[in-house]
Amino acid sequence: MAKKKIKKVAKKKLQIPVCKNFTGYKPCFPGTACYKECVNHEPIGTKILIVNLDAMGAVVQTTAMLQAIKRKYPVSHITWITLKNAYLLLDNNPYLDAVYVWEPENWMILQEMEFDILYQTDKTKRSCAFGNTINAKEKLGFGLDKNGKIVPLNKEAEYSYILGLDDDLKFKKNKKYGTEILQESMKLKFRRDDYVLNLSQDELQFCELYKSENNLTSADLIVGFNTGCSYLYPNKKMTIDQHVELINRMHDINNVRLVLVGGPEDTERNEEIVRRVGDKVLNTPTTEGVRRGICYENICDVIITGDSFGMHVAIGLKKHVIAWFGLSCWSEIDLYERGIKLIPEGLFCSPCWKKECPYNLECIQMIDLDRIVAEVKKLAALRSDVFIKSVR
Repeated sequence: MAKKKIKKVAKKKLQIPVCKNFTGYKPCFPGTACYKECVNHEPIGTKILIVNLDAMGAVVQTTAMLQAIKRKYPVSHITWITLKNAYLLLDNNPYLDAVYVWEPENWMILQEMEFDILYQTDKTKRSCAFGNTINAKEKLGFGLDKNGKIVPLNKEAEYSYILGLDDDLKFKKNKKYGTEILQESMKLKFRRDDYVLNLSQDELQFCELYKSENNLTSADLIVGFNTGCSYLYPNKKMTIDQHVELINRMHDINNVRLVLVGGPEDTERNEEIVRRVGDKVLNTPTTEGVRRGICYENICDVIITGDSFGMHVAIGLKKHVIAWFGLSCWSEIDLYERGIKLIPEGLFCSPCWKKECPYNLECIQMIDLDRIVAEVKKLAALRSDVFIKSVR
């Protein structure tokens, strides 16, 4: 009896979906089998990695380049790696597909991936060295050479690079915003896009509840004092006496409510201000985390601040910003026509970027308190006119 021939059926090769939603360990949607049929295909497009291990304020400022990236690469997947203290600043960001915290496990993951473009945004040896290890077809910004020196990776990044080496250019001649300098370095077309800093619905509800519980109404002009700054540059803040004077002078302005905001480093400072002015000011919590800190700034209409993380948060939240400057470069900050800059006119040593001042902090003593009060009075009058018209 002849043996029956057995027909061999070749197994179909497993196809890995090239899709933003595919994870490789569970279905994108319950009850589906992604490897057989994609039910919501979203192309990955141009694969982009942003390495940004700079200070928190710089991270917020860097978000202004995201819209330019999307204009240039509308179909793209954008990944961002940043420090642990800053990654929450990127929550609810519609332009980002993945955010990684700076830690060894994530270094290994990113080093195994392939990218089309690397944006190495900050000039530190740590971030430049890491950027050197990334597999990317094009690398823009800054890297590390064989001598361990930071170098520009492309011609467009040379202006930013030289800016860090030439005090006369940085302190006196440069008129470009920091956002403009960065985007030009990354070969992006600058259009003066806003920062991207979004609150969730839960956070917005928290803000409204907090305002209600503290009798902050839409008729009030809520003025926030961002009283401090990071430990790295301790001279980016007013004195306690200056804050006390401003609060005492503003307290009697009609329809103005005064609020203190800040982070953990400002706790004792804010408590001392409250001890000296009493209930003339509302003291918001300073130890509830960065997202809550952003919420407390969000309840304000106006933020009075030095050049600090709190200033960048206020810009990102589109508040009216009254910012004073001393040691840092005011020309690099864009308030987007939502505020004023107080600059120590004629002071030979400012800006300087020094951590210690040999001149008795003259730039701080020169802060124009009269102009701050006048600006708040003007804004309060405008708020009052708008409110009266709205209820008629």
